[in-house]
Amino acid sequence: MKKAESGAANWWRQPVWLWLGLVLLFARCGGGDENPVTPNPKPNPSTTFTNPLLTSGPDPWVYQQGTTYYYTHTLGDRIGLIKTPAISQLKEERFTTVWTPPAGTAYSQNLWAPELHQLNGKWYIYFAADDGQDVNHRMYVLENAAADPTTGTWEFKGKLTPTTDRWAIDGSVFTHNGQLYFIWSGWVGTNDPGIQQIYIARMANPWTIEGDRVMISRPTFNWEMNGLVNEGPEVIRNAAGKVFLIYSASGCWTDSYSLGRLTLRDNGNPMNPDDWIKAPTPVLATKPENNAYGPGHNGFFKSPDGTEDWLIYHANSASDQRCGNTRNPRIQRFTWNADGTPNFGEPVKTGVPIIRPSGEVK
Repeated sequence: MKKAESGAANWWRQPVWLWLGLVLLFARCGGGDENPVTPNPKPNPSTTFTNPLLTSGPDPWVYQQGTTYYYTHTLGDRIGLIKTPAISQLKEERFTTVWTPPAGTAYSQNLWAPELHQLNGKWYIYFAADDGQDVNHRMYVLENAAADPTTGTWEFKGKLTPTTDRWAIDGSVFTHNGQLYFIWSGWVGTNDPGIQQIYIARMANPWTIEGDRVMISRPTFNWEMNGLVNEGPEVIRNAAGKVFLIYSASGCWTDSYSLGRLTLRDNGNPMNPDDWIKAPTPVLATKPENNAYGPGHNGFFKSPDGTEDWLIYHANSASDQRCGNTRNPRIQRFTWNADGTPNFGEPVKTGVPIIRPSGEVK
């Protein structure tokens, strides 16, 4: 008891540091709700991204519907879509599998390069597939009437067959002067592996080719000859409506794989090969110092606010990685030359921050 009394009687003799500690404690705890602690504000959303968008993603494709984007790439055994407001943020998204082929059919295996398009108020997916034998690769199409292509039911509409039915991959569609056209890469004969040309045909509707195919591009320049391949055709128009077809040249198993350009003559007929003018040099090619080998298989989209044009393509990050899953999707902004042709520049370096497409908010 005496010990306690003595301590109480000498409370004022405590060291100065203890007094200061008590003062700070009361100051921090005092006031209750009168002075609440304000948490730090959340950081602003990132304004940049880096390529590649994903570690793997051969044959990337983007379809834009206003400020909503649908992305897909080759998955091999199924078709999947990503719905996103921000293509630069693909790594945060997950695929929705929208269709898996039934086993034991001519289109059960090796599903390549699917493309989503909206035509006449319905959705269509064009894809190449086979039965396990590459020689049997053909183009097929699915249809969906839902407002959102990641929902609803995808109906198999059948094979896209011109009169001359040959090996076919990398199909796409475009409309010119009210006529729907199908473009793709195919063999001349029935068994010409490694020799690919670009063909065009009129369409009676989104799932039916009308008549026969016409060849509009084949490998002719030296930079197209490493594998004798023209494939991955995609159409883009400039502000004046001039038509360009951007395609991939040389074998995807080589570092020579690159993008080339065809230009449709003013008032030209897309079914007339002489009305397509080929640029003599590639418009996007390998850049080793930027970790971009074999850039190809492209598509196009605009920024959410509509002020910028963007290119999507795949490339390998190292030499001699060939046609496998090391190919990864990349995007970069492009501009237009004074003559109206698109200017893609060179493949941007991986890992370097790039300003996100204008208007992205995610």
